[in-house]
Amino acid sequence: MKHYLLSVMQPVGEPPEPEVLEEIMHRVEGFHAELRAAGAWVFAGGLHGPETATVLRAGEGGDVLVTDGPYTESKEYLGGICLIKAPDLDAALDWGRRAARATTLPIEVRPFMGEADG
Repeated sequence: MKHYLLSVMQPVGEPPEPEVLEEIMHRVEGFHAELRAAGAWVFAGGLHGPETATVLRAGEGGDVLVTDGPYTESKEYLGGICLIKAPDLDAALDWGRRAARATTLPIEVRPFMGEADG
């Protein structure tokens, strides 16, 4: 099976109210349970906000520039990831739809490169 990355696109701003977030997390836990039961689970986890990021960029002469925080301003950022196994893109998109319903956030689905399709 091919591996796909389901990226959770988190909008910039305040998180939902605690009771709303609690319901979302309950749905996400249910989604992860479905993935495990189907044998599609590989890994999932949330990420701290972009203000906690450190960006490293290769520079002139082999130096690496290290900066705190995100390099560019954006309206959304990578808030979490879920790595799944799926037989094809259609199946991965079905899992992505379920993830979007569970999180109420946009989900980007991408296949990993260099893997056999079987």
